[in-house]
Amino acid sequence: MNGNLNDVLIHLQDDVRQHFGWDHQDDAKSALALLAACEMHPNAEDYGWSRSARIVTLERVREMLTKADTVVLVGAAAQRRDLDRSWPEGTVFVAADGAVGACLELVEPVCVVTDLDGGEHLDGAVAAGIPLFVHAHGDNLSTWARLLKTWESNPPQLVLTHQCRDTVEGMLNPGGFTDGDRAACLMRWLGVEEDKMRFVGFSTDRVGPWSGTTDPVRKLEKLVWMATVLDLACPKWRTVKKDAQRSDSTRDFETQA
Repeated sequence: MNGNLNDVLIHLQDDVRQHFGWDHQDDAKSALALLAACEMHPNAEDYGWSRSARIVTLERVREMLTKADTVVLVGAAAQRRDLDRSWPEGTVFVAADGAVGACLELVEPVCVVTDLDGGEHLDGAVAAGIPLFVHAHGDNLSTWARLLKTWESNPPQLVLTHQCRDTVEGMLNPGGFTDGDRAACLMRWLGVEEDKMRFVGFSTDRVGPWSGTTDPVRKLEKLVWMATVLDLACPKWRTVKKDAQRSDSTRDFETQA
């Protein structure tokens, strides 16, 4: 990703915090605590949670994504019928949090981008051995602490993300706010070309069935910010949607938005 674009996306996170009245210190506290919980875990190396192991996971995922012909991002408004079709060879998938529930048994995502409110659908991802890009923010410290403990019986491969202004060594901030737009930012940060990206289940006017427990009114506010981020990170995402609606030949890449 262009460094200037990443700076803009990170600055936008401050705008989001200001809009919702969130405290940057809470985000920083959660990020640093998650980093320490993984790296200081007595079984960090065996679990794949050490810094060196997370780098290996990151590079393996990067290679799969950048070598793919098409990267389909699956958002919370996806329907299983959107995925239950014949996909061209060289297509890979990235799920945004609970949207992995729409994928399982139909397609296997390369990774799941999550702030951990995807509930039982994340359990399915962990059981399937799908790497998780786990995001820390001020409101999910207790959630990730509980899940790290739960996952000890079957530890998933992890990469850690945050939304702080400053660099956190061992974590990524590719930009983004919701799991869906953060997934798009992550793809660009990893070097996935925008022309290779397709969007399924990205809605700006309704709460998707794969969203976690949420306040619907507040969620719709968040979706407005999601669209703002996507317009910056992947300006063609709306064009892909319109092309899909106009032509049956692009039906495989239909965007639900």
